[in-house]
Amino acid sequence: MNNTRIVTPTCAQQAWHDLELGMFIHFDLNTWMPPDWSHRCYENWPSPAVFNPAKLDTDQWLEAAEAMGAKYAVLTATHGTGFMLWQSEAYPYGVKQSPWRDGEGDVVRDFVASCHKYGIQPGLYSHMCVNGHWQVDHPGRVNDGKGGDPAKQQAYADARTQALRELWTNYGPLMELWFDGGDPGQDITGVDVVGLLRELQPNAVLFQGPTSVPNLIRWVGNERGEALYPCWSTAHQGSAEDGLTEMDLSGDPHGALWVPAECDVALREHTWHWTPDSEDRVLSLEHLMGLYYRSVGRNSNLLINACPNRDGLIPDADVQRMREFGNEIR
Repeated sequence: MNNTRIVTPTCAQQAWHDLELGMFIHFDLNTWMPPDWSHRCYENWPSPAVFNPAKLDTDQWLEAAEAMGAKYAVLTATHGTGFMLWQSEAYPYGVKQSPWRDGEGDVVRDFVASCHKYGIQPGLYSHMCVNGHWQVDHPGRVNDGKGGDPAKQQAYADARTQALRELWTNYGPLMELWFDGGDPGQDITGVDVVGLLRELQPNAVLFQGPTSVPNLIRWVGNERGEALYPCWSTAHQGSAEDGLTEMDLSGDPHGALWVPAECDVALREHTWHWTPDSEDRVLSLEHLMGLYYRSVGRNSNLLINACPNRDGLIPDADVQRMREFGNEIR
């Protein structure tokens, strides 16, 4: 008698997989900084005052997502700088400290409202490994991962815990939570991500999330937007230290864990945040269709990044290409 257990998706994983196509939205202080600047340039650190997008319109973003045929969208609520796109009490570095809408604006609130308006499932990205404001870098430690002052690490952990509690409480149920590089774990960062997830967002699918909670999805292993062939939804769990990033990128038909792949790619080649020198790098329709066949066509979801400009709008050329892509799929 064969007692092999058949691995099946959770309801949340199946619902996510049925969506097929999503829009990624990278929006951080990088948008206002020189193209060669990074969140590791601590000596040239931007003030919250640089964030002041005069025409920001999340409806415009989600209209573009709808035209493309996206069924879900993921916004970088905090990316590498640690700048928070919502009204937060966690620490003083976000829209609350900016001149945008006199410090009263909330990009996350507007984004989620626009998602609901256009029938698109909302998701949020919040980096657990990197936070430039706190001088935190991989693997989530103050002082570039070299240890440092335990009191500063605890202060960071307390602030991040509050920030996540705000994000995962104030905006309703979320389809997807994005852990770029995974969650290093409470023993490293001091943040009990597992406990917060179980309490606040038990039904969200988790990109590179902690392996001790359900509803996991995995990185496909590249940022080109394409999966290997074959690409199984089942795989063997990676090491506890690296979460799911060490899984066989093709998965394994005999894997003990249901953890489907997501393919992320920038609509502007090699451009996650808007830069003035990327206007001519919008991927062609032919290229996008090839990615669609090599992602959704290979048992994965495709997440295409849009980058709002300094006005807070997705550029016209990008919107037009997304519309062409959606029409071609339809």
